[in-house]
Amino acid sequence: MKLNAIIVEDEVNSREILRNYLAKYCPTVSLVGEAATIAEGLALIKGNDLDLVFLDVEMPFGNAFDLLDQLPDRDFETVFVTAYNQYAVDALNAHAAYYLMKPISIDELIKAVEYVTEIREKEKAIEDRILTPKFNKVDGKITLPQQDGFQVLNVADILYCKADDNYTELYLENKKILVSKTLKYFEEALGEYVFARIHKSYLVNVNEVVQYKRGKGGSVIISNGKEIMVSASKKKNLLSYFE
Repeated sequence: MKLNAIIVEDEVNSREILRNYLAKYCPTVSLVGEAATIAEGLALIKGNDLDLVFLDVEMPFGNAFDLLDQLPDRDFETVFVTAYNQYAVDALNAHAAYYLMKPISIDELIKAVEYVTEIREKEKAIEDRILTPKFNKVDGKITLPQQDGFQVLNVADILYCKADDNYTELYLENKKILVSKTLKYFEEALGEYVFARIHKSYLVNVNEVVQYKRGKGGSVIISNGKEIMVSASKKKNLLSYFE
């Protein structure tokens, strides 16, 4: 698992040492920026999707805790890097993942990164379990993952689904939702409902079909006026719903 990280440290030599150690001994860490002040650190944190912040405690015009106080809803892990052990309790209270003393021990740095990786992997596993599209066969609901959580839809509100490589576009009455799942996934997941695969790129809610036009495969008109071609090989399956 890659960890996007930044270093917030006012001493140039300390930043260089940590940067070099990370590059040599912690290949899973992707360093996306460095800051020498609290203000610079805040800008980097707000401008990047981070997993980890290496944070010096004492800096000009404030300290690490002043920075963290401005980020009450932070979603990254913090590793404090300092020459002063008296901040250990404060770091614990600030929910730091690790506390590194200067001069930095390579073994301790590796342990810190491994510990943060374990934390992030557990968080991701929980998110994947929660945010994977799920279908409740009792009340006909579906949850679709989003960057900040998930959206709940009524399955009946889906007019049709369209393949977009490894993504699927879900079309509702007045909007489109892009989901990072294949059309095959939705075909199987919606199998308990009245959805028909009518083309390699389309899965339609049969309840929303308002017209069928003859042809080798023909085409259907969906309730929103969309016309979708039907593959010849899928025609029989579609028409079976109307027998």
